[in-house]
Amino acid sequence: MATLPNPLPSLATSGLELPPGTLVDTTTDGPWHEPLLWYADGPATPGGWTALRDAGRSLGLLPVLIDRGGRDEGPEAWELDPARMSYPGDHDAEDVLREIWDAYAEDELDTENDWPGLAPIPLADGPDSPEKLAADVADMLAGNSLALPGARLALVPARRSADIPAAIGWGGPLNHENDVARLCAVLRSWEDRFGIRVVALGFDTLTVSVARPPTTEAVALALAAEHFAFCPDNIQQSTLNTLETYAEKALLNQEAWTFWWD
Repeated sequence: MATLPNPLPSLATSGLELPPGTLVDTTTDGPWHEPLLWYADGPATPGGWTALRDAGRSLGLLPVLIDRGGRDEGPEAWELDPARMSYPGDHDAEDVLREIWDAYAEDELDTENDWPGLAPIPLADGPDSPEKLAADVADMLAGNSLALPGARLALVPARRSADIPAAIGWGGPLNHENDVARLCAVLRSWEDRFGIRVVALGFDTLTVSVARPPTTEAVALALAAEHFAFCPDNIQQSTLNTLETYAEKALLNQEAWTFWWD
């Protein structure tokens, strides 16, 4: 995977004022040759995201919330596998989504419809910039122990927010997609079209903020097909188990999307 030079090994001498934290290099194949991420030892608090984003930006480090979940397990226990990852820029988002749609939609959605194509860009921007909304969503999650128990602030060396999962070798969608860089290509497309930012990662969960959410039923329904291909469990293992219901309840005017893979 093509990456920028990793500033994490020199974090202690970088001049950043960070709270006590942990550098993670644990993978499924033993220690990685360099740290994959840094995360704080103490719980995240509102306001911390913005401070961490501003501190890490000049070094090429991006913030993300680490969701330790109900078992209070950090990324050392997530079975990270960076060696498995390709580079998100080597994949076309629509090709990835079409391939998965063609493989699963007919059986799991009981539809014979062809891949409908990418959803159009919403006509109107949301009230906040992508960075401002990401900070607001992170603050909301950090202040809500029920929504994100055991949350920790982290820094990841990545070119853009959409690349964070691949940059750390995250395996959350392992039963759906072995190379998460392919899904990061979709996240890149959503960055461009919907103003998303990766806000939180858990063992098998992903939360993004959405600065330009769909505001019409037509766009939301087209986007629901993308979400099915990206994460079928969000629809198939949910009470929102049709594209129409999912579009109305989970996408229309919604400023955060959460994904979960079984």
